[in-house]
Amino acid sequence: MLSVENVNLHYGAAQALRNVSITAEMGRITCVLGRNGVGKSSLLRAVTGQHPVSAGAIGFNGVALAGMAPYRRAKEGIGYVPQGREIFPLLTVKENLETGYAPLKRGDRSIPEDVFNLFPVLRSMLGRRGGDLSGGQQQQLAIGRALVTRPKILVLDEPTEGIQPSIIKDIGRAIRYLRDSTGMAILLVEQYLDFCRELADHVYIMDRGAVVHEGPPETLDTAEARRHLTV
Repeated sequence: MLSVENVNLHYGAAQALRNVSITAEMGRITCVLGRNGVGKSSLLRAVTGQHPVSAGAIGFNGVALAGMAPYRRAKEGIGYVPQGREIFPLLTVKENLETGYAPLKRGDRSIPEDVFNLFPVLRSMLGRRGGDLSGGQQQQLAIGRALVTRPKILVLDEPTEGIQPSIIKDIGRAIRYLRDSTGMAILLVEQYLDFCRELADHVYIMDRGAVVHEGPPETLDTAEARRHLTV
């Protein structure tokens, strides 16, 4: 289980997270919702070690992550799919996937067949440069690259952003399959309400750097939840 307890995070004098506490359990999809600029991506940067926290504790399966470098968190089983995909445009699809070998022992350095079962288009494009793929294909590649690291928790930052509806459905099916077949934890940051409503086992809503609502996905239809999600 991932545990975030009373975490604060600052960018200089600006406070992005205010006493944020969430949990993401194994075998469950946890979705964090909120408008732009409320701290969702900052929460994921704290979890993955991309930015140090000012206060609070983060642990994963009993291991304290405070002060741990991002590459060490990857070795602990945290797979990260960043907002905007951040694939390597001049590397081939195969080479992009192989960058996921970094935290693995030499004997484990292979591309899992699940990557191609979930996203068959990647197999047919192994020799193509990442920058030549469509936005949706790049998103599939970014998820595939994270899966190569053999994560125990998959952390995704707005995977539906700018993606065509057919690929959004493919990504949804992949996330559901990973939860059900592998038992990994999924921590998903999203703005697409229907996507979270269909997938999530538990939801959090953030506003102004704090968690203002949590509960099962059915609670997204309450007046309280909608008040924090409407623009």
